[in-house]
Amino acid sequence: MNFIDYYQVLGIPREASEADIKKAYRKLARKYHPDINPNDKEAERKFKEANEANEVLSDPEKRKKYDQYGKDWMHADEIERSRQQQQQQQQYRRSAPGGSQGQFGGDEDFSDFFSSMFGGRGGGQSRGQVQFKGQDYQAELHLHLRDILKTQKQTLTVNNHKIRLTIPAGVQNEQVIKIKGQGGDGVNGGPKGDLYIRFFIENDTAFQRDGDDLHSTVEIDLYTAVLGGEIIVPTLDGKVKLTVPPETQNNTRVKLKGKGMPRYKKEGQHGDLYITYQVKIPDNLSKKEKDLFTQLANLKKS
Repeated sequence: MNFIDYYQVLGIPREASEADIKKAYRKLARKYHPDINPNDKEAERKFKEANEANEVLSDPEKRKKYDQYGKDWMHADEIERSRQQQQQQQQYRRSAPGGSQGQFGGDEDFSDFFSSMFGGRGGGQSRGQVQFKGQDYQAELHLHLRDILKTQKQTLTVNNHKIRLTIPAGVQNEQVIKIKGQGGDGVNGGPKGDLYIRFFIENDTAFQRDGDDLHSTVEIDLYTAVLGGEIIVPTLDGKVKLTVPPETQNNTRVKLKGKGMPRYKKEGQHGDLYITYQVKIPDNLSKKEKDLFTQLANLKKS
């Protein structure tokens, strides 16, 4: 596999901050997203590279390994273990009676062992190739708030592979779901990597989401607030009739139980909808209306 400079892919310097990485990735993801560039192989390739670069550089541990080992960063732990084994073998050879070479015949034998782990030398049977898990992939899925009111299925194309995905109702914004075995191919017969999908939920409604609960502000006129009455308010699944008690104060909040978002992977359970009343003061009053309010004010003073 050809070495990819992830810093160059994102167009950022090697000392870039986490915020710089995130900003650069978001920009490229929007630019080359398959939904915006259908049937564009070059855009698809760049989108894939941007995902890979973000996956590595946005993870401090992976970034550290990448900076130190470059193209071999995925095998950093194995490289370190091999170095430790080499040091132990060298110590054994130095300390063994008569200068014995121990388990390995010499440096060349150990080099053969080291090379077999990473496919360095060909020609001849491997001395037990070590299997490595394939690279994990990351992808984004953008949905609207109303899209997640019910569990649904979608087919995604990731690295030219179609993946049938079940999206549970109530998934949270920026929640990550892992799909096992849908990442890169393993090395030396190792298991495939996994696919991590991050959801971005765009709220195109008049409601504010807070976890599983929803919030909205409903305007009521002064007369309804003072005398009470019935109003119709919207919810995500239709309109409901509410009774406003007399003398309702401004910013009074009422709860509509079970009218919020579906709870993630909890079939039939929902959060609540909280409605805050905003009392509207009448304007453009006629002289007669003003006189009536004056009389009312005088009554309250007496």
